[in-house]
Amino acid sequence: MKLLLIHTGGTIGMAETPEGLAPLKGLVEEAIAARLPAGTALTADVFEPLLDSADVGRIHWNRMLETVRNHQDAAVIITHGTDTMAFTGAALSQALAGENRRVILCGSMLPLGHAGDAEANLDLAISAAQGQEPGVFLAFAGKLLSADGLVKHQSHDADAFRSQPQAMPSPPKRSIFEDRKLAILTLSPGIPAEALKAILDTLDGAVLRIFGAGTAMNDPEILQVLAAAVKGGKRLRAVSQCEAGGLSPGAYAAGAGLWSAGIENGGMQTPEAALVHLWLN
Repeated sequence: MKLLLIHTGGTIGMAETPEGLAPLKGLVEEAIAARLPAGTALTADVFEPLLDSADVGRIHWNRMLETVRNHQDAAVIITHGTDTMAFTGAALSQALAGENRRVILCGSMLPLGHAGDAEANLDLAISAAQGQEPGVFLAFAGKLLSADGLVKHQSHDADAFRSQPQAMPSPPKRSIFEDRKLAILTLSPGIPAEALKAILDTLDGAVLRIFGAGTAMNDPEILQVLAAAVKGGKRLRAVSQCEAGGLSPGAYAAGAGLWSAGIENGGMQTPEAALVHLWLN
C-alpha cells in the first residue's frame, strides 16, 4: 500500500513546551510510521509552519487538494486540528466529488503521548485508509464519519463530532478555491439592517443562518437589504440555525419575505457545507 500523509498541524501533533502545548515536527510522522502494516510506502507532506486549525483556510485547502491529486495511487490521511475540521471536511468532500478518491481526516482532543484519544484515532485512520469506498471521512472516537456534514458539538470531550446527512455532492464547477470574499452570517433578533448592509457590501456572497425550518424576522428594512444584495449579484444561501432537520421553504408564512428576496435554499446543508458550495459553484 502507498500512503500519503498530509500533516497540517493541530492538537494531535503538539508537545509540552515552557509556554504550553505547541506543534512539534516529527511527532505525527513517527507515530504513523510505527503503526503502518509491513510493506507500506509512506510519503509525508508536512506543513511549514504547522498550523493551529483556526488559521486554516482556502489557501491550505488548495494545497491539500493539489497534493492529493498529485498522488493518484495513494491512500490519504490528513491530520488536522479539530476547530475547523468541519470546514475542511466540507471543502475536500465537495472539491473531490466525482474524482473517486478516499481521504481520511484525523485529529484528536489530546496530543499523542498524553493517554488520550490520539493513538486510537490514528489507528482507526490507518485502518480506514485501506478501504475502497470513495469519499472524505473523519476517523474519530471509534467512529468513521462522513466528513461532508461534520458538526463539532463538544469542545472538550473525546466524542466531539457528529455528522449530519448531506445531499450527494455533484462535481463542482470549480476545482480549487478562488480568492472570494464569503462569510457565514447569523440572523438574530434585533440585528440592525444597516449593520447587515455594511457587511454584505464588503462580500461577494454569504451563508445566512436563519430560524428553524426557514423563517426570518418580517422587518422590511432587512428584507430590502437582502433583496438588494441579491439583485446586485451577491449570492446568499440560507441554512437553518438548528443542527439537524434543514429548511422547508413555504412551511411558515414568516419565511415568505425571505424567499421572495431571492435567497438560495441550502436545504440540509450545514453552514460549513453551504459556504463551500458558494465557493465552488
